[in-house]
Amino acid sequence: PEPPEPPAAVDAGVWADYPAGPSFLRALAGGRAPRAVWTALPGPGWTAAIARAVAAALSGGRGAIVVVADGRDVARVDAALKAELGEGLHVALTAELGPAERYRRWLAVLRGRARAVVGTRAAMFAPVADLGLVVLWDDGDDVHAEPHAPYPHPRDVLALRAHRADAGALIGGFTRTTDATQLVETGWAHALSAGRDRVRAVMPRVRYAGEDAQLARDPAARTARLPNVAFEAARGALEGGPVLVQVPRRGYVPGIACGRCRTPARCGGCRGPLSLASSHAAPYCRWCGRIAGDWHCPECGFVQVRAVVVGAKRTAEELGRAFPGVPVRTSGRDAILGRVGPAPALVVATPGAEPPADEGYAAALLLDGWVLLGRPDLRAGEEALRRWMNAASLVRPQGPVIVAAEGSLPPVQALVRWDPVTYAERELAERREAGFPPAARMASLTGSPAAVRELLSEARLPEGAEVLGPVPVPQAGTDAQEKERALIRVPRAAGHAMARALKEAQGVRSARKAAETVRVQIDPLELI
Repeated sequence: PEPPEPPAAVDAGVWADYPAGPSFLRALAGGRAPRAVWTALPGPGWTAAIARAVAAALSGGRGAIVVVADGRDVARVDAALKAELGEGLHVALTAELGPAERYRRWLAVLRGRARAVVGTRAAMFAPVADLGLVVLWDDGDDVHAEPHAPYPHPRDVLALRAHRADAGALIGGFTRTTDATQLVETGWAHALSAGRDRVRAVMPRVRYAGEDAQLARDPAARTARLPNVAFEAARGALEGGPVLVQVPRRGYVPGIACGRCRTPARCGGCRGPLSLASSHAAPYCRWCGRIAGDWHCPECGFVQVRAVVVGAKRTAEELGRAFPGVPVRTSGRDAILGRVGPAPALVVATPGAEPPADEGYAAALLLDGWVLLGRPDLRAGEEALRRWMNAASLVRPQGPVIVAAEGSLPPVQALVRWDPVTYAERELAERREAGFPPAARMASLTGSPAAVRELLSEARLPEGAEVLGPVPVPQAGTDAQEKERALIRVPRAAGHAMARALKEAQGVRSARKAAETVRVQIDPLELI
């Protein structure tokens, strides 16, 4: 059958909250190619905003692609598109559909019956006819990073498609990544955000609980994971609805150490980290699964252990004792809640698994901020801010949010002010000064020592390339093959030449039928 008629011209709707929003929609409806990096307002309105942008592109006679992180976000955007467009104009593509239904919907897109597509990262390749708009939501989520060669990222693929098809682009999220900031500073895209007055009206009230003065007033907070300010905020908010508790680690006690000298507890077989599955369980290895019931500290001989990091299950157990009579629900990798009702409850969730509440959360507690900020990762601060803002965006306007972190740190200050743009601009400036992506281009070469050195000797790298390493790569298990990693850094303008040189060198090794492979990644997420 013939596809339904596209919608007529649409009004601004939720985009009226953004000064440049109506002009962005008019450009899409007029068949032009506006490109924007969108800092969305907190709350559930982002799905309606995406649906309205897709409707504007369809009203101009062109198609649209929307890429989100997971199936739960696909379901939310799919419902918003149905409310905006009706049935028949779009399809949702997810892995849960199964091969037959997924291919049926793929054909509907290929034949032009469906003009818009929403899906996870594989939807970036959807064959939408006459593409007029590409949308990427929460581009900083590591789920977007494809783990298989050639490691395409939706941000890069959609930007290339928008460039070649002369289509509009909308890269959005509650926070902003340095990669998106790079697109703004180069002029490829424009910033699209609301005014500060509107932001202050809808943002939650964020407080931090980590300064020395606060700990001095609350001595129990030095050892307790729920300072008094967070306890009082949760107790008051439970009278009006559910409270969200974000815990960075899943499980019960994922990390333990000697109770006397604090030496990390390791497996006697593979040297992997030991953890606890419950309060009555024996320690077990997270790498090989071996039970370490007779563990003793190799340094001091002590047999008792203490928790280094507390997981979501242990947190839910502690909160159940602290708030008797209040239902405690958990949401994580094993079981993710879909939605939460308006009744009072404590919802303990790991980052990315926070379920939305029907009327918004009355408050949110962001615990163990040091776990996120202390990771040995180039993007630790950026990722911590992203996870905090995604959780805080589920709280009602002016609702309390308590973050357990040092208040002087830049990510915490950005959360308190609800100003991710300034933080991203500062982070990009620091990376430009230090020579890290996205201000520079880097390639990671991982393989056996001989293979990495052979590839480096074969590659005709551009002038100015800097080779860092190689250095040994930690491997799980005692019998794992030794591997090394080298980093190649070049100015951003020389990124294409570096990629071409590495591709040619890989081709030479392949023609020689080299027995050992080298994994090559450009701008990998995990540089450290």
